[in-house]
Amino acid sequence: MLTTSPFDAFAAYEDASGLPAGVIRKLNSTNPDTNAWARFERGELGVESFVVTFEAEAAEAGYRIDALQVLAGLRGELRPAMVEALRRCHERLLTGLLTNNFEPASTGASEGVGYGSVLGLFHAVVQSSEVGHRKPDPAFYELACEKLGIEPGEAVFLDDLGVNLKPARAMGMKTIKVVDPDAAIDELQSIIGFPLR
Repeated sequence: MLTTSPFDAFAAYEDASGLPAGVIRKLNSTNPDTNAWARFERGELGVESFVVTFEAEAAEAGYRIDALQVLAGLRGELRPAMVEALRRCHERLLTGLLTNNFEPASTGASEGVGYGSVLGLFHAVVQSSEVGHRKPDPAFYELACEKLGIEPGEAVFLDDLGVNLKPARAMGMKTIKVVDPDAAIDELQSIIGFPLR
């Protein structure tokens, strides 16, 4: 939510490679708990194993995809309005990041004023590549609540995928689907009751 969507990177790769729009998302939603992408995000596959497995899955579906090129395009740009909203939340509330990722992100000073400084605005960071669970596994959300010392009913969870919001809502969290970041900030403001801009 804090960066531009990886779906933009998928679309750019598909367009540049002459692939049908949405084919990477389709591959990632096929066997969503056991496919290469899911296993990579849970830390079960290294980069080399992921590349071989993902490219084999693509080939089986009839497509030739360069997995390393797809990965290279995934680092999105920070969304300043979302970062400001996070900063304001961090000042008054407990904040947590639940991220499906491939490599653990650092909160160290070596990251400078980019991602590292933003990660420092979270009281808890739960990374799929470290904990062996990923969204939408309810255990992932339970771990985040445990780290923050809260009950699910005290949380507001934002995500851009409905499949990730569904288990959070079932656990009692308020959920916000982020399609338009500005609209999501407005919705979050109305829930928490203080300005985020």
